[in-house]
Amino acid sequence: MSNAPTDTASKAKHDDSDLSASQIANKNKFVASPIHCKLFVEKLSPNQPSELRQAEILWARDSNGNDQQPSRYEYYVHYLEFNKRLDEWVPFERLDFSRGVEFPKPEQKKKKTNHDPSNKATPPPVSKRSSTPAKRGSASPSGQKRKHGVGDTLGDTGGQEGEEQVVLGGEDEDGETELVALNGDDRRHTFSKDQEIEKLRTSGSMTQCVSEIARVKNLDKIQMGQFEVEPWYFAPYPQEYAYCDTLYICEYCLLYYASRRQLDRHRHKCQLQHPPGNEIYRNTDISFFEIDGRKQRTWCRNLCLLSKLFLDHKTLYYDVDPFLFYCMTLRDDRGCHLIGYFSKEKESSENYNVACILTLPQYQRHGFGKLLIGFSYLLSKAEGRTGSPEKPLSDLGLLSYRAYWKDTIVDYLLSASGDVTIDEIAQHTSINSQDILHTLQNIGALKYYKGQHIICLGDKVIEQWERSKSKRKREIAPDKLDWKPLHFSASQLRFM
Repeated sequence: MSNAPTDTASKAKHDDSDLSASQIANKNKFVASPIHCKLFVEKLSPNQPSELRQAEILWARDSNGNDQQPSRYEYYVHYLEFNKRLDEWVPFERLDFSRGVEFPKPEQKKKKTNHDPSNKATPPPVSKRSSTPAKRGSASPSGQKRKHGVGDTLGDTGGQEGEEQVVLGGEDEDGETELVALNGDDRRHTFSKDQEIEKLRTSGSMTQCVSEIARVKNLDKIQMGQFEVEPWYFAPYPQEYAYCDTLYICEYCLLYYASRRQLDRHRHKCQLQHPPGNEIYRNTDISFFEIDGRKQRTWCRNLCLLSKLFLDHKTLYYDVDPFLFYCMTLRDDRGCHLIGYFSKEKESSENYNVACILTLPQYQRHGFGKLLIGFSYLLSKAEGRTGSPEKPLSDLGLLSYRAYWKDTIVDYLLSASGDVTIDEIAQHTSINSQDILHTLQNIGALKYYKGQHIICLGDKVIEQWERSKSKRKREIAPDKLDWKPLHFSASQLRFM
């Protein structure tokens, strides 16, 4: 099937009179068992005509009706070859059966029988909104950092071939996370809290729990300060908040409420006007605060829950003790408004200087992402070492870092006199040598000449750098940093 977009004139057909007998049969078969079926869905885009895109059905539910709108079926779809942040619930009317339906391959059922002949259970095709989907909103104290394609500055990459794809993960009374595989093998697996937390402590902050890979979004929108934002991914907020129309978040203490009235009552009592840490940088209206996850557990967990809405699997939200959080804020007469943050391990065995990094969507496309990245390398310079973000990077994360690496390296090369080496660039910029080589290869500046590799900047690279420099509105001022590197003893790290 082709995934090419179509114009508005060829919208989905829902009248059975327009369908052939085989298409009607496929439609009835789909209604009986929609999970993992692939078909064309009408995708709506703001300020653009609608188009048909092939999508896979990941879940189905019967929405709660009211006097104005009766109960109806809705389907959670993943548009093929699109990022998961575009996944959404769609009504039955947006499904197009005229182009056919691709059902799960029968080999998957045989594979399930071979694994466990006695297991006859299959994931339910339709669930009540008040029961199973609500359980997806229950908190599960496992790490949320992606193992396959990290959403650092935002983004997602799919799992590799052969991996289990999961859409449902519930927490039982003993704290075991039950996983339901969607690759035809519906065996249940368990992953305990202790196992997850131990792996977080020993392997950074990457999630080891595959149940977090494909959970459906459980919030429609959030209200934070003056901004109303649509979430991109699932976040493990308590289930009583999972399906409220809007989740209201205090922009200072990050506590969350189900109604505007509750938030207003809280704001009369909340005394916090900035992140609860030390201000270590101030320049014009930008401030950075350093927060210890061990000293401010509740605030840091709320921050991680918020960031989980916009980072797919690269954020922890339970065991925050081993991490420091550096929050960038925009100051005005009302207080310091959170723009974004990055976290870093107190002691990284891989010499990472960033674990998670996020610019909130309402502040994106204003150059704040590069400020966050630049500040992380400013801290590395103060520590006297090179650093690198935790790998692998997502699509958008890689683009952001590549842009920063390119501008910073070209800046240094054009200002340096005489020959320079990779080590000298690393020493001056605090960028890891491997990242420097990766960037030079990516921009075509690494050449082989007379038996050795040389660095040669092309005219196109310099032109791009000049255009980028002319657009820079904000830059990190190293002399505004008031901070000394923190050092933790072995005994202190034992309890973090």
